[in-house]
Amino acid sequence: MLNAIWVGFFLVAFIMGLVKFALLGQGDVFVQMMRAIFDMSKVAFEIALGLTGIMTLWLGILRVGERAGFLLQLTRFLNPLFRRLFPEVPPNHPALGSMTMNMGANMLGLDNAATPIGLKAMGELQSLNRVPDTASDAQILFLVINASSVTLLPVTIFTYRAQMGAADPTDVFIPILIATYVSTMVGLIATALFQKINLLDRVVVAYLGGMSAAVAGLVAYFSHLSPAQMQQQSAFLSNFLLLSLVIVFLVGAMRARINAYETFIEGAKEGFAIAVGIIPYLVAMLVAVGVFRASGALEMVLEGMRWLVSYAGFDTRFVDGLPTALVKPLSGSGARAMMIDTMKTYGADSFAGRLACVIQGSTETTFYVLAVYFGSVGVKRARHAVSCALLADLGGVVAAIWVTYLFFG
Repeated sequence: MLNAIWVGFFLVAFIMGLVKFALLGQGDVFVQMMRAIFDMSKVAFEIALGLTGIMTLWLGILRVGERAGFLLQLTRFLNPLFRRLFPEVPPNHPALGSMTMNMGANMLGLDNAATPIGLKAMGELQSLNRVPDTASDAQILFLVINASSVTLLPVTIFTYRAQMGAADPTDVFIPILIATYVSTMVGLIATALFQKINLLDRVVVAYLGGMSAAVAGLVAYFSHLSPAQMQQQSAFLSNFLLLSLVIVFLVGAMRARINAYETFIEGAKEGFAIAVGIIPYLVAMLVAVGVFRASGALEMVLEGMRWLVSYAGFDTRFVDGLPTALVKPLSGSGARAMMIDTMKTYGADSFAGRLACVIQGSTETTFYVLAVYFGSVGVKRARHAVSCALLADLGGVVAAIWVTYLFFG
């Protein structure tokens, strides 16, 4: 899928260039495309290089939180809910522990820890699957929740925003939190309807009701503020919560008698390696997106969408942030490149730049998650997994557009 997207960007851009040259005599389009190749490769390297400091900082802090036992505590907190959502999994089966550990790692932004644990959970669920080549209900729900991206700490997005010059890189924290919650709830409800899961169980209602009340409270509070007050207080709350989390992790490490400094260094080294390792992927996708934009193909797509939105009588500003949404279900690196390209084109603090970041944080890469998780256990028939995951994606994108207008419109 990623290969098709990458090659497709170049082929469509080249064909668009030929059309412009043949019909409009615009020979300079190829000059612009080649300039974009060199410019975007330089931009990609500079962005990746600038990521090293912030990435090492946050992965070091997250490692401290993990070693201090907060991942384990989050797992224990989620376990009663998961026992109700996955009724076909026996109460003491190891799959429950692996699934809750995976969700806890995802919530804390520990992607490198979440994926191996998630694959282990999928393997354990497969041991309960009576039809090995067909996804079970439990496997589908687990995948949909993963694809809907339950992320409480979108550290990578903060990092890219900081690198692209955002005045306050964390000002999208609350909007992302709301959008990813909506995405997860849409995916959960859609899957529950297919599988006839009892969402009215007292424990499920207590968990989901509590989380819904918290999100609704945030929306209700901020919706009564003026735009200036909303941005000011949202920035304060975002930064206060993130700094408080750092302090809680450090205090937890002290109580657990963990050497916080050495643990931080251990995680920071991993962050440095990730930042350096991402350079080839970032160069590849940003160059492809740059050529696609320089050829005029991207603008043609956006103009068509803008015309449709305008014809329907809606504000068209959100259209400039939609490329991230269109690519996100197919390719994580492609969506990341689109997000960066949007911030570079319109500005990190522009409406489109912020919207692209909120969309990026609202959902996961559906088809990648499906391929990796189901492929790891040999599942070939996905049943309703794709439709439920795509509904979650749609819910996340719609919520991202709405909440970006609410906070930054």
